[in-house]
Amino acid sequence: MPMHAQEIEDLLRQSFPNARITVEGDDGVHMSALVIDESFRGLNRVQQQRAVYAALKGKMDGSNGALHALALTTKAPD
Repeated sequence: MPMHAQEIEDLLRQSFPNARITVEGDDGVHMSALVIDESFRGLNRVQQQRAVYAALKGKMDGSNGALHALALTTKAPD
């Protein structure tokens, strides 16, 4: 079942309550997200993206995941 942008944002907000989060996409399967959070400071891009995937609680796991593709942009605030 496809996910709506608000559902993705809600999941991310649980792990990153103070983050600036923008989720875009309208097909519910191929989405993009921008997550800017202080917790990313000092982490490399892979570590940041792993944290985001963990926050999605399995929604991207394999071919049975609700979300097929999520283009991620992550960073610490300037």
